[in-house]
Amino acid sequence: MDLDGVRTFVTAADTGRFQDAAATLSITQQAVSKRVAALEKDLAVRLFTRTARGVRLTIDGQAFLPHARALLDAEERAVASVRPGRRALRVDVIGRRLAPADVLRGFHRAHPDVELDVVTLFDAKEAFAAVRSGTIDASFRAVTVPSRRLPDGIATARVHDEPVQLLTGPRHALAAARAVTPERLVGHRIWMPGLVDGTEWAAYYDDFAAAFGLTIEATGPDFGTDPLLDTIADSPSLATLVGAQTRLGRPADHDLRRIALCDPMPVYPHSLIWRADNPHPALTALRAHLDSARQGHGTRQVWTPHWAQ
Repeated sequence: MDLDGVRTFVTAADTGRFQDAAATLSITQQAVSKRVAALEKDLAVRLFTRTARGVRLTIDGQAFLPHARALLDAEERAVASVRPGRRALRVDVIGRRLAPADVLRGFHRAHPDVELDVVTLFDAKEAFAAVRSGTIDASFRAVTVPSRRLPDGIATARVHDEPVQLLTGPRHALAAARAVTPERLVGHRIWMPGLVDGTEWAAYYDDFAAAFGLTIEATGPDFGTDPLLDTIADSPSLATLVGAQTRLGRPADHDLRRIALCDPMPVYPHSLIWRADNPHPALTALRAHLDSARQGHGTRQVWTPHWAQ
């Protein structure tokens, strides 16, 4: 099996568009299409359904994806076994449109000579297991468990606080506001179908809702970011919550409104997790960069869950 084709398939699945996969892999969109087509021919199945907005995994594509990731992991371990001390620093950023990816891009700009391998794992449980096993070097996560209960040999440090914002369409009652307090959201419908029980982001928003008496709806199937934003843009009553650094990538005619939350300002606590005995020199450089780049909140009152560390 052609691993370039497998890698292209995984990248396209992560980005949702062949154009974005081509940019990530530094190849042409035509090359992405050819690689995926060749892989589909080898497997005798369709892996993607093409849509107006990009591509969506078929049932066969969903079944193949974890095995494809495992193939790429095996390839990385094989290469690393003959290049001791020279491999790329492998870092999990949760999602390529989210704040950790932006923070890691800042590190790359400051250290362009450091080779990075950027991955996206599902939740903190998977990330901790990958760090502990050595599959990845580090992960950006909200850490919900006390330090004394962390897996043996795992270290964490809070490295980035991201303000949380309200996102509405142009007809929403709060669309004209520049900033609102969390208490002002009481009675408004906040819809977040991507909340998954047991994940660190669900724990954060559960505590946020409880702290300010809000109701966050997680009902309905999660079709992804773009369908969610389509619904928010057209609705006079639904809103959602996003990180200030989340890249929406929506067309200008959606006219989505980002509204700051203040008094207090809720922030999402991103921590870096790594193995304490990991000797990779680039990991040391990353930790130093994050420590120097971290900004305080000044005199602003902020809110984080009690477990934030």
